[in-house]
Amino acid sequence: MEIVGTGFLARCLRPLADRHPDTVALAAGESRTSGASDADFAREAALLRDVTKRCAADGQRLLFFSTAATGLYGLAEGPGSEDVPVTPCTPYGAHKLALEEQLRDSGADHLILRLAHLVGPHGRYHQLVPTLVRQIREGVVTLHRGATRDLIRVGDALTVIDRLLATGPRAETVNVASGFAAPVEDIVGHLAGALGLEPRTEYVATGVPYAISTRKLRALVPHVADMGFGPDYYQLVLNHFLAAEHA
Repeated sequence: MEIVGTGFLARCLRPLADRHPDTVALAAGESRTSGASDADFAREAALLRDVTKRCAADGQRLLFFSTAATGLYGLAEGPGSEDVPVTPCTPYGAHKLALEEQLRDSGADHLILRLAHLVGPHGRYHQLVPTLVRQIREGVVTLHRGATRDLIRVGDALTVIDRLLATGPRAETVNVASGFAAPVEDIVGHLAGALGLEPRTEYVATGVPYAISTRKLRALVPHVADMGFGPDYYQLVLNHFLAAEHA
């Protein structure tokens, strides 16, 4: 696999670098769910056009990473599904959906993965869990009341991606998530307890509870049923993150 990019997601994919030689993974572009500019979005769209053209010319499959987070599925009725129209509720969600359409319209061989919140060592400062850990240590955590988040461990996401690529779905869009979204208060409570800290919690505008459908994922990768995903899975994800931080 050729990996385009040098950031967190690209580093996460390195264990698969010697597998799937027919695939180019586009692990670059805008990863900030808030604060990105139109220029940032335009640069990612241009990068996708360039890589898509190269993949089409070389007969390779393009692995593109979209989002399954609140920005895309926050307004969905029921668990967010790949097979029904969605209405993004943030500029980032709208941007990622537009890139999906750009790739589909290109006619290039591709696989689109909509990722939940990927959690692993050396996460970027703006990602959810590193941000919460930093705020907990500083003593004040800012939360959206009622919000939920679906967390998935890097190692588990790699297992899923590896098996998806091996099964060879083409021109598909697949959610890669645990299927269980935890309340942000529970995520913070677990982190704070593990760190032995008692931060003050401040709330901003009401958050959006949402869930991600893993029906298609489970059909394509039956092994998902044995990966331990469930209501308490987020605790395992957080424990692994904290252990890696102190390794």
